[in-house]
Amino acid sequence: MQINWFSGILSYRAILLLVVLGFCRPVLAQQVSLALLHSEAMEPAPMVHSTQPAPLPEAPSHRFWDRENNILFVTDAAFSAADFVVTRDNLRGGGQELNPVTRVFSGSTAALAVNFAGETAGVVGLSYFFHKTGHHKMERYISMLNIGSSATAVTFDLAHR
Repeated sequence: MQINWFSGILSYRAILLLVVLGFCRPVLAQQVSLALLHSEAMEPAPMVHSTQPAPLPEAPSHRFWDRENNILFVTDAAFSAADFVVTRDNLRGGGQELNPVTRVFSGSTAALAVNFAGETAGVVGLSYFFHKTGHHKMERYISMLNIGSSATAVTFDLAHR
């Protein structure tokens, strides 16, 4: 019985040795060219001349209050208002706020309204920041993200009344 145990260990070691040698094979295949060993074969690198960087092309710009942003901001404000109404009704009915940030403001209706108005103003401000820094896709995505978040919250609240 000891022979089977010993042969089992040897087979694992043999497999491990073959794997290690398999990984070493590409290293053994590398050869140094004799031409690199002669100093006259090596020439200095040519001089590098500095060049002026090419100017980046201007990104297509648009006005901040264009039609698409206006639609996004109005939609964002509408979904935030709907989220406020549904959240307020949920809290009046004995429910609780699941968002930990909004939960701080859930003590009064005025604080809750300020929270949702501030959220909408923050989205417009962040969108303006991205507009000014040239990130026009992010400018739109911030509004879309908040619309999706508010729509999800309204849908959840209406489904769990």
